[in-house]
Amino acid sequence: MKKLLLLLAAALSLGPATAQTTPTVLSCCARPAGPSATEAFAMLATDKDFSGGHDAPLPYSYEGDGQMITFKTTDGQTGHGFEIKSAKPSNKYLFVIHEWWGLNDYIKKEAATYAQELPGVNVIALDLYDGQVATTPEEAGKLMQGVKTERAQAIIKGAQLYAGPKAQFASIGWCFGGGWSLQSALLGGKQTVGCVMYYGMPEKDVAKLKTLNSDVLGLFAEQDKWINPEVVKQFEKDMAAAGKKVAVKEYPADHAFANPSNPKFNRELAADAHQRALAYLKARLKA
Repeated sequence: MKKLLLLLAAALSLGPATAQTTPTVLSCCARPAGPSATEAFAMLATDKDFSGGHDAPLPYSYEGDGQMITFKTTDGQTGHGFEIKSAKPSNKYLFVIHEWWGLNDYIKKEAATYAQELPGVNVIALDLYDGQVATTPEEAGKLMQGVKTERAQAIIKGAQLYAGPKAQFASIGWCFGGGWSLQSALLGGKQTVGCVMYYGMPEKDVAKLKTLNSDVLGLFAEQDKWINPEVVKQFEKDMAAAGKKVAVKEYPADHAFANPSNPKFNRELAADAHQRALAYLKARLKA
């Protein structure tokens, strides 16, 4: 446990003025030898405190609008997602990225909620687990650790190509998906117009952050032991060094406070965070 925490601390504390590469929070000029941001976050699966803080989700079956889709990925394979199309033709897209459980029915329901609240926007919940869904913390940990950075990037890029060259992208994700929401924004290049990340690992490579085409809304938890206030503060510094804007809201809550299936779920704070995310997305995905 101590070795894991020391390793994570080393990966997260690299200074912004030198160069770093963590898949989710970027730093400055050169590529660090340590794990990327998303890889560093995936390592948390071996932390019993982290796994123990995620109760298995209760059974739930989504029966609303939307359908599973397939699309070509940039590594020559096939990707999957759950899409709810806008009632009218639109080039606006919101990519929803799942937590460590995978693309389950809870995420489909979340995608449907945003589709209802954002008329004129196509919503696609991406599957970074290639069809696998976890029902226990043990399964979720294995799936999260098994995600290869290159494959996840290929899936996201494939979805962006599926949306088309004239599409505008925004992304939102929680926990594992929070970090990948930021990575999605980076991969979207000039087509990216917005990014919301809930308590996800930030990119530390400032050189990468400089390529962001949008600002970022970060929703974090003050009592989070992993994406803690120090990590958040460093992210703000790195974004400033990159000349990019980030709006941060830290709640008096613990990690996964916005997840209804988590014992630390806080209904009031989750509702406030959702309204902030919704207002942000409405302003950037004007149909």
